[in-house]
Amino acid sequence: MNLFDGSYELKEIQRLEGHTDRVWGLAWNPTTGADGVPAVLASCSGDKTVRIWQQSPLTGSFDCKAVLEETQTRTIRSCAWSPSGKLLATASFDATTAIWEHIGDDFECVSTLEGHENEVKSVSWNASGSLLASCGRDKSVWIWEVLPGNEFDCVSVLQGHTQDVKMVQWHPSMDVLFSCGYDNTIKVWAEDGDDDWSCVQTLGESNNGHSSTVWALSFNASGDKMVTCSDDLTIKIWGTDIIAMQSGDGNATWSHLCTLSGYHDRTIFSVHWSREGIIATGAADDAIRLFVENKDGLVDGPTCKLFLKKDKAHDMDVNSVQWSYSVLQLDMVYAITCTEYGPENAANLFGSPEQNNPDNRLLASASDDGMVKIWKLTSLP
Repeated sequence: MNLFDGSYELKEIQRLEGHTDRVWGLAWNPTTGADGVPAVLASCSGDKTVRIWQQSPLTGSFDCKAVLEETQTRTIRSCAWSPSGKLLATASFDATTAIWEHIGDDFECVSTLEGHENEVKSVSWNASGSLLASCGRDKSVWIWEVLPGNEFDCVSVLQGHTQDVKMVQWHPSMDVLFSCGYDNTIKVWAEDGDDDWSCVQTLGESNNGHSSTVWALSFNASGDKMVTCSDDLTIKIWGTDIIAMQSGDGNATWSHLCTLSGYHDRTIFSVHWSREGIIATGAADDAIRLFVENKDGLVDGPTCKLFLKKDKAHDMDVNSVQWSYSVLQLDMVYAITCTEYGPENAANLFGSPEQNNPDNRLLASASDDGMVKIWKLTSLP
């Protein structure tokens, strides 16, 4: 039986109010939400602030525990937690990336990274937390090495995009970096033997890529598939040989697997692939859509189907959708991954099933309406 046979609903469980301008980005702290540690979510906004929301272990509701402000002077476009959950990076239109450290009950700005010519659009940590990537309107991608004492050293400035770079994202388990943007491409960056970074592949319209701005990308749990979303109203699935990548081949080729079209009629701004295989999208039509792999055996090769659509999820554009890390059902995925990649690789990717709370599936969304919403995916009787 398919995990998603039957009827489901995306139920709004809370509205998080406080931002006074559009909310651009969201990030769940990956070390929270399990083993008795309350879930923590960060949101960033055009109001120049970041809000830290923490879930109450008693009521399950989220409360604002901190407001990070008066450090960056323009819109904060993106936020990302380090793998340890101790540091939060925030990217701003003031051309800076701020690094915040969680100390006790407070957050302190411990470093400000400068170098981009203008708006910084996205930040991402690698799997080990040793590298931070940033990108911006200046068409560049920067890679920063994390040094002791909260020092950051720029080790590479990557020039390859011809227009505004909308997003950077590290591969979930390897030091291979992906970027996408206004030039309609996704670029894959890897380090060579001389400690230099270079573009090893460009996914564009000539190889079944997008025909307009690529806004976001996300990986599945095992890292062998990637999903991208675009202003061309499609989402695309890409695949690679994960075994070759794990053997140290950063040049392992990514190829187009399928295109999902006809589901969106306005720009798709955000896409996020949950660890159990649900792809969520947020778009300019104010709706949230969920897709799952089609396993009916009637078609050749991988494809996905629309699983659920939530109309009027927000009053305005949905800028970000993010599945929580620790509250997803992982037992089935864990078992499959053990079979395909071995128990050690499965544990590295997911942790053990016991470390995760299987009771619900939470999705956070952010919108131009200034609202952050928490959703729960539940099965109907």
